[in-house]
Amino acid sequence: MTQPTDRRSVTPLTAVRLVALRELNTRLRTRGFVAGTLLILAVLVGYLALQASLFSDADRTTVGLTGQAAAIAEPLEQGARQLDEDIRTQRVPDVEAGREQVRAGELDVLVSGSPANLRALVKTELDPQVRALLSGISQQEVLDAKLIEAGLDPAEVMSEVNSVRVQVSTLETPDPERGQRLVVALVMLGLLYMSITTYGSLVAQGIVEEKASRVVEILLSTVRPWHLLLGKVIGLGLVGLVQLAVLGVSGLVMATSTGVLTISGVATQTLLWGLLWYLLGFFLYATVFAGAGSLVSRQEDMQAVLTPVTIVLLVGFLAGFAVIQEPEGTAAVVLSMIPFLAPILMPGRIAAGAAGWLEIALSLALTVAAIAVLTWLGARVYRAAVLRTGSRIRLRDALRG
Repeated sequence: MTQPTDRRSVTPLTAVRLVALRELNTRLRTRGFVAGTLLILAVLVGYLALQASLFSDADRTTVGLTGQAAAIAEPLEQGARQLDEDIRTQRVPDVEAGREQVRAGELDVLVSGSPANLRALVKTELDPQVRALLSGISQQEVLDAKLIEAGLDPAEVMSEVNSVRVQVSTLETPDPERGQRLVVALVMLGLLYMSITTYGSLVAQGIVEEKASRVVEILLSTVRPWHLLLGKVIGLGLVGLVQLAVLGVSGLVMATSTGVLTISGVATQTLLWGLLWYLLGFFLYATVFAGAGSLVSRQEDMQAVLTPVTIVLLVGFLAGFAVIQEPEGTAAVVLSMIPFLAPILMPGRIAAGAAGWLEIALSLALTVAAIAVLTWLGARVYRAAVLRTGSRIRLRDALRG
């Protein structure tokens, strides 16, 4: 079938814009997009609410004190503050009442006995920090008694003992936000992988549908192949960007408001970098997905041509877990420079605070260069294969035109 050669009625910019708007309006208004976004938001809300509740309960230890053990309330709470532990104490009338409260989960620990001979009752196991505090209190009571027997003043002795400190020197300043940085990096890793894979596959799926229905022949009577391809990629890329921005901003607001996340500045910076790297990653892979999709005419054959691309994405996703754990290692630096992996790995290293500006700039430059090359190759394959129906077209034949 010959293609009409006069397409001058539509300028390239207008053609790309119209195709992009068509994809954008069609996808954003679908029930699937709205329902999928709302479903993910609902899961996110539930997860953050659960985490906030679990963090609150997990960080607090309620200790019941009965009998002579009530005298240790102040030293126990003071020791907990020094260790940055949240321990609450409360008086319990007797051991039996305390036992029932432990069984019901109202108390984490029931402490009875004298300060020099404390006994702790728990439901399953005693928290190591609480055990250490209780043991320290008992040992201090015994030590005070022995010092008094020896005719020494316990306060003076302990003052001399406590004045001895180990001198600690550090080569680097510890990052108190490391744990939360890693969580933010892992979340961004998952969102980027999901978004690039989902919307990249939609590009291929849309091309196969248009080939099977012969709609592409009508479209190409008005616009050139690369105009149609670029418009489709831009439109679907913006759809993915909208969803990623909605999920990222909503998650950031909810995580900060519930107290699950306290480093909102780092999270905001990570989100902005994530949106940039999503665009780069999508454009890097979208033309590859498009070229692969144009090689087949049936949805049944699409998975076979997309598998090599999705495997590369999966490798980047799996490698991301190791990279985030050791973001400053040589392997992490090298992998985050590879254009096919950089859109997924580099945002994690940025969130972890391990990527310098020179590394980020180099990774960006290599990725942009790869996008240019792959866009040219993908457009070449698409132009040669998009109007050819029937059996699967070999990549070698499509590159030859």
